[in-house]
Amino acid sequence: MTRFQTTSNSQRLIIKHLREVASILTVAGSDVVNGLSQARKTLPPRYFYSDRGSELFEEICELPEYYVTRTETAILEDCAAEIAEITGKCELVELGSGSSTKTRILLDAYNQLGLPLRYLPVDVSAGMLESSAKQLLIDYSNLEIYALAGTYELALQQLPAKELPTRMIGFIGSTLGNLNPGECEIFFSQVTQALQVGEYFLLGVDLQKPKHIIEAAYNDSQGVTAEFNLNMLEHLNRLYNGNFDTSQFKHWAFYNESENQIEMHLRSLKQQTVELHTLNLRVNFAAGETIMTEISRKFDIETIQQQLKSHGLVSKKVFTDVNNWFGLFLCQL
Repeated sequence: MTRFQTTSNSQRLIIKHLREVASILTVAGSDVVNGLSQARKTLPPRYFYSDRGSELFEEICELPEYYVTRTETAILEDCAAEIAEITGKCELVELGSGSSTKTRILLDAYNQLGLPLRYLPVDVSAGMLESSAKQLLIDYSNLEIYALAGTYELALQQLPAKELPTRMIGFIGSTLGNLNPGECEIFFSQVTQALQVGEYFLLGVDLQKPKHIIEAAYNDSQGVTAEFNLNMLEHLNRLYNGNFDTSQFKHWAFYNESENQIEMHLRSLKQQTVELHTLNLRVNFAAGETIMTEISRKFDIETIQQQLKSHGLVSKKVFTDVNNWFGLFLCQL
């Protein structure tokens, strides 16, 4: 049975820490062991998101090369009022909320219609979750927040009973692209299980576009994405008493055209051996060998609509930008 630690910072804020997060990061170091024991080494993207990793991702979102955030933001600014009108009194659940910057656009839209505001942010970074929630409470006097510090999977299983007539689960920022096709199917099933008939799902995905535009977004001139990628190794060092030397690895990202996905890797600059003592794991690297740390798939609208429909999620509206670089899908179960 899931155990919680609950803290209440004000009458309008509840933060629940999903206890399993700590146990997963310890026991399921098995995902690290399994990934680094493969012939083609991999690491799960969730290890990006230490508190520092979350801060770096927020910096990435502001980079000139990273079109994703500003494009989705512009779409939200255009369509938020329409979304609020369609859903009516609706509480917002956001998976991977981060600083909740784009969510403010939706909150403003509901506020302008005189609708009550209830927000359920979900993030693995408890530090980011708490700081952003406290700022939101200052900026929105009628907002109530029920925050969940944990993984998407646990949060979707443990959502509290809704207090408004309906609910919308938001998964924006193109995070779906980090999941392979099989993982997407599982995720959509988890979303539908968390929703009741008539409730909503708001999904943001990055669409296919010229290779040079995509690659520049993951190889920024300031090196923030490289730091974000390398920070994963520092996070593993802290979690599992490791000795990764980040100066001996280099960020490498490229667009795999046959799979329609960006791949991010960490390349070993020399032959070396790394240990994660807590996991009793010793890993040998050849010079030039890589660890794949993330994929970011790029989609087309019709395929996503068909996949959503197969899970009972019917697209009520699809919003895009003038270049068709990004898609925002408002679905209803």
